[in-house]
Amino acid sequence: MADSPAVETRDLRKVYGEQVAVKGLTLRVPQGEVFGFLGPNGAGKTTSMKMLLSLVTPTAGAATLLGAPIGNREALRQIGFLPEHFRFQDWLTAQEFLQLHGELYGMPRGALAHGAQELLEMVGLTAFRHRSLRTFSKGMLQRLGLAQALLNNPRLVFLDEPTSGLDPVGRRQVRDIIRQLRDRGTTVFLNSHLLGEIEVTCDRVAFISHGEVRRVMELSALTDGRRQVTIRATGVTDAICSGLTPWADDIRLDGEALTLHVQSENVLPDITRYLVAHQVNVRAILPARVSLEDIFIETVGRDGGL
Repeated sequence: MADSPAVETRDLRKVYGEQVAVKGLTLRVPQGEVFGFLGPNGAGKTTSMKMLLSLVTPTAGAATLLGAPIGNREALRQIGFLPEHFRFQDWLTAQEFLQLHGELYGMPRGALAHGAQELLEMVGLTAFRHRSLRTFSKGMLQRLGLAQALLNNPRLVFLDEPTSGLDPVGRRQVRDIIRQLRDRGTTVFLNSHLLGEIEVTCDRVAFISHGEVRRVMELSALTDGRRQVTIRATGVTDAICSGLTPWADDIRLDGEALTLHVQSENVLPDITRYLVAHQVNVRAILPARVSLEDIFIETVGRDGGL
């Protein structure tokens, strides 16, 4: 259904014996959005994705893709998927590989030939279309996998670590392809541990920890939202820090470095006047944009390593 969300889950849960892989995933992804899925290793990201694609059976909860319950074959025909750990038939050439997957989709021969040629050009592999995959580098296989995920012209694409193994040029190429997909209305569900890639590619992002969504935010908030400010000063006390709460939060004092977060740089003159009025010797004020890494650590904890 055109007006339905591309992805919607309600308390989706997966348990293996005594291990809870996904505790209760609830999220909603509108159609036409590039949606980032972030969390530390073991947070349940890949298991969640596999449940949505019917590769793993949920223990409890419900989910829909393109308005249909997960597992619906008609919906699955409109979905592309690039897994993180793929194993391709390395005796095939790149062209034969796409031909095989196109036939599995049931694509008409003419549309398949044209689509495969366009995709090989898009991912920069036209010159290697007659080479066997066993001669491909990891990065070349990654790009071919992306072409396979787009072969059926999907309305929804799941990409699990799509830039893994790619050099900077390859990563930029993938970013450009994702932007093209968004421009034509395709929904992209992107799982990546590269925060920089997520930050410049996605419209929104969900932070997941211990199998639960901790926070969902629009990435435009990184340019329009909070600022981290470091103030170099002497004479700051804990009591003075407490007095800064009308203008700032997450206030930390480390020696002569006072670090805090503000919603707008417009409050900095008020903070400066307050400090000076309390006999603080202010030497420097250094505002900086809050990064996605800052928000990740704040949301999932400093022990939630990527």
